Amino acid sequence: MPRLPPRAYVPVNATATAVLLTAARARGTSWDELGLDPRRLRSGAHWGGTCAAAVGAGYAGALAVPVLRPLLADARVTGLDSRDLAARVLVRIPVGTVVWEEVAFRGVLPPALRRVLPGWQADAAAAVLFGLWHVAPTLQGLAVNGLATAPARRAVAVAAACLSTAGVDVLFAWLRRRSGSLLAPAVLHLAANDLGALAAVAAGHRVTWVASAACPPRVHLDGC
Repeated sequence: MPRLPPRAYVPVNATATAVLLTAARARGTSWDELGLDPRRLRSGAHWGGTCAAAVGAGYAGALAVPVLRPLLADARVTGLDSRDLAARVLVRIPVGTVVWEEVAFRGVLPPALRRVLPGWQADAAAAVLFGLWHVAPTLQGLAVNGLATAPARRAVAVAAACLSTAGVDVLFAWLRRRSGSLLAPAVLHLAANDLGALAAVAAGHRVTWVASAACPPRVHLDGC
């Protein structure tokens, strides 16, 4: 999608979310089909929380290994002050990205596609669309971080990002079906994005962490 001005990102995507839900309900899509049945919230929280804990452990492990830490750095968040970082983690990502994308791609889109396509084809189409949705963010990330500046390398990087995000859609869609709730992929999505932003800041600034019992009370990430 075209890049929105920073101030418009959250309100525009929140409005789009409300419009999509209203349209889906008007066409007869049930709350259960949308993954928003309140009776499934507990299951969604369980599955999403378990997966989010695994993501957190993965980021922590990567931060603890110096050779992996540069892979987490992202200039889009490293230069943010504390106020802007908080706004990104508490508002922009949860409302502007996670709620919008989960409602659109795991809530409204699957039942809509299944009205016109067989099950596996509908799932494949949803995955492809989610992958293509990330072309613009990938180009932005490459530009900001000064990566893959040559056209050929940029094309390969974008293609790889689209394939990986299509794979993410498959995982999120399975999690949605397994839990019966949109909350499950939403919690995982939020953990991946929010913890990823915080990990990028930590990797960029080499912040001080409380160490394990084997280290002094306060050490840098380089270790004991």
